[in-house]
Amino acid sequence: MRYQRVAGALLAVVGAACACLPALAQTSDWPSRPMKWVVGFAPGGATDIVARLMAAKYQEILKQPVIVENRAGAGGNTGADAVAKSTPDGYTFLFAVNGLAISPSIYAKLPFDPDTDLVRVTNFVSLANILISSNKLEAKTLAELVALAKAKPGALNYGSSGVGNSLHLTMEVFKRETQTDIVMVPFRGDAPLLQAMMSGDVQLAVVPAPAARPHITAGSVRALGVSTLRRIPTMPDVPSLAEQGVKDFDLQGWMGIFAPRGIPREIVMRMVEVGKQALASPDMQPKLAALDLVPLGSTPEEFETLWRADRERFARVVKDAKIPKQE
Repeated sequence: MRYQRVAGALLAVVGAACACLPALAQTSDWPSRPMKWVVGFAPGGATDIVARLMAAKYQEILKQPVIVENRAGAGGNTGADAVAKSTPDGYTFLFAVNGLAISPSIYAKLPFDPDTDLVRVTNFVSLANILISSNKLEAKTLAELVALAKAKPGALNYGSSGVGNSLHLTMEVFKRETQTDIVMVPFRGDAPLLQAMMSGDVQLAVVPAPAARPHITAGSVRALGVSTLRRIPTMPDVPSLAEQGVKDFDLQGWMGIFAPRGIPREIVMRMVEVGKQALASPDMQPKLAALDLVPLGSTPEEFETLWRADRERFARVVKDAKIPKQE
């Protein structure tokens, strides 16, 4: 009996070791088949454009197809949910923006937990937002805007391309820091918002730099300040909000890659390595600069730190602004 028990234990150990072999083999020769990147937004937008730029470089470096799949819906959460529930074998990833860090605070219920069900792999780029105004607004500088808003609480409005997204919350932080009361008007995207601003129906908005720059350059809207501490290289004449007296104002967007929980660490680090190589390639740098994007290529630990900071920051903003939970 004792011999049988020992033999059985040995067989169990050998069986467990053998079961690990396929996984080890899959990791060592990864990637051996096409990879899929899920984007939680419709084709053609800034997120989709950057995802396809990066996917093309990964495909070039890894010598395997990288397919971008758009799964729009619920502010990007439809795609995130699909990835969170996928097999963590290194062949399905989520390309997401900082709105994902806001979702737990703004949605009443999510079908997944972005804190635990998704692994932060690498943050590719950061981008600044710009506070812009209609040319029909009498205030022509940031100081004049703050003075006007304080003199007429609730009289001014700002457009937002979505309730609870990072642009909406950036404006709420601006209101809190300047102690002003400005009313939000929701829109279904940046394009209709900018059209309403040019017609004078909307007075203010926080818009991503790539979307705002053509209109600023054309003179159809006025730039009042950049949301990050540093100015944007393509618009050096636009000062930051911080340097104009909005103390320590530094809010930036980001675009990075996530994986389902359980993905092998070796694959995560290979993704980081390839990301750094892709961002440093001579042909990629001018493309990112043209989109006002700053290349980063962070480690998983750096990305996790940023994630936690944004989660806490935006949770406070949602609470302070009394933004109701979305269904």
